[in-house]
Amino acid sequence: MSGQSFYHTGNRALQDQFESRPIADRLEQLKRTEFTPDDKAFIEDAIYFFLATADAAGQPDCSFKGGPPGFVRVTGASELAFPDYDGNGMFKSLGNVLVNPQVALLFIALHGPPRRLRVNGTARIDRSDPLMGSTVGAQQMIRVRAHAIFPNCPRYIPALELAEPSIYTPVPGQDPVEPAWKSFEIFKDDIHPRQPTFKG
Repeated sequence: MSGQSFYHTGNRALQDQFESRPIADRLEQLKRTEFTPDDKAFIEDAIYFFLATADAAGQPDCSFKGGPPGFVRVTGASELAFPDYDGNGMFKSLGNVLVNPQVALLFIALHGPPRRLRVNGTARIDRSDPLMGSTVGAQQMIRVRAHAIFPNCPRYIPALELAEPSIYTPVPGQDPVEPAWKSFEIFKDDIHPRQPTFKG
């Protein structure tokens, strides 16, 4: 996306059909390539975001990423980093990153004041990233170089309440809680025995 127009012919066709090109152009002016202090605070306070990727043929995938506050860090003017935690082993999203590094992240506040922030950029995966040592439960780190950072209208976000964090969220000094599905009979010969203790 870097160096390319923010809107393509499909975007423009619908903008013209619905006479929204002027507001779209105005919103494009809000796009930036560097995180503001407010962006940083919102991102680093997030306990989840949504990650969109595509494979080499352009087939899309979208996944939910969650963790404790601060699991996503703004590590540079145009860079953020987040950990890959143990999951179901399919690596749909991160496998896509290996063949197509273009990604889109949606940060959204579903509790408290509604807010959305979108980050489009280029991702890379590193199992020896310096942040590994200070990121409890990480099996590798993903860094994203942002090409477009922009707010998104929050009008349709429902007012929800946060009841409690996930019991699977990594906690320093505690063994990870294994999800029930890993003990299902159908998976008994497929799960590699691994019970790391979360340090930190």
